[in-house]
Amino acid sequence: MNFCFMLNETKELKKIGERLQKLRVKGGYGSYEDFAIKNGLSRMQYWRIEKGKTNLTFRSLIVILKIHKISLEKFFSDDF
Repeated sequence: MNFCFMLNETKELKKIGERLQKLRVKGGYGSYEDFAIKNGLSRMQYWRIEKGKTNLTFRSLIVILKIHKISLEKFFSDDF
């Protein structure tokens, strides 16, 4: 795999994680642990997602966005 591609991929995963963290905080959850436990998600996996340290599946992203009641389109829009 091309090293530049890997760097860009990591950067994009971190951006997604940052957006998810903003949603979590906006939703009133002070910690990733509270959010994960309340919504039946693995604490460690959710932490990895927020930190951009795991290859997030589309299915996982959809589940998390449904919890926040936000569409994929809105999540990836420029005005998010």
